Amino acid sequence: MPNHAGSLDRVFQALADPTRRAMVERLVGGPASVSELAGPLEMSLPAVMQHLRVLEECGLVRSEKAGRVRTCRIEPAALRAAEEWIVRQRTPREHRLDRLGDDLEHGPEQGSR
Repeated sequence: MPNHAGSLDRVFQALADPTRRAMVERLVGGPASVSELAGPLEMSLPAVMQHLRVLEECGLVRSEKAGRVRTCRIEPAALRAAEEWIVRQRTPREHRLDRLGDDLEHGPEQGSR
């Protein structure tokens, strides 16, 4: 991704909305038509399409139209980029907590080996 930070910002902004998160959760299970995505949501089809547009613009979802049916699919690369960012943030903190736990359990001299 050429503008990785900007792309990641758009992904997190898109995922900040509970309706869009529900759509992503559904699409992780496999492709779905717009009407299948709209089914459990209490909103108009144009509102669903606006949410899908946001997901497509940030790269999380791709859609194709065949006849009158638009089918949506998750784009794993965008989801993976967000996941990798979260893991990078979590890992150093977990290591510090592990060292702290060792220090508390064994004392600072033995815990920091």
